[in-house]
Amino acid sequence: MEAFINYILQFGNLNQQQTDFILNKSGILKLKKDEYFSEAGKIPRYVGFLTEGVVRFCYYNNKGEAVTHSFVEENNFVSDQQRFEAQIISSEYIQAETDCELMVFSKKDWDEIGNTIVGWKEVENLILKNCLLKAIERRSPLVSEDATNRYALFNQHFPGLVNRVPLSHIASYLGITQQSLSRIRRNVR
Repeated sequence: MEAFINYILQFGNLNQQQTDFILNKSGILKLKKDEYFSEAGKIPRYVGFLTEGVVRFCYYNNKGEAVTHSFVEENNFVSDQQRFEAQIISSEYIQAETDCELMVFSKKDWDEIGNTIVGWKEVENLILKNCLLKAIERRSPLVSEDATNRYALFNQHFPGLVNRVPLSHIASYLGITQQSLSRIRRNVR
């Protein structure tokens, strides 16, 4: 919980009473590896802050293949935010890559925080902007680089993740086959 408080305090000044109020609105959700935090075809139930583990954001293409477009590690927010806020059906999955623990907020509690704490919407917007910028920073260079450089950038942005998640998901994220990833990994060593 300390990591969560430290994280949100980067984006605004909150007093002890406000942080206690936020913490009292949170719950704990434990996911086993491969379980879903949010699923396509369902309305997202929570905003979460990942305290342990790794999740991936993915969707299924028209061939029925899972395409990974993002990973999130500990001490970061996890949500399908637009669909959570609008309470509409999601088109993607958020899946636990490892056993995970999250602090979670229901829509009712998230709204109550926003309606109670003066300035929370600004904090929330800064957090969302930060998450979006991180995702763009990690994703944008992958478009113009060759596969070997994409793998190097992946390791730079996600140090140690290669040992925590299936290589097939990393290959999907990098837009290459698992065989190509294996070849690149052999040549990098």
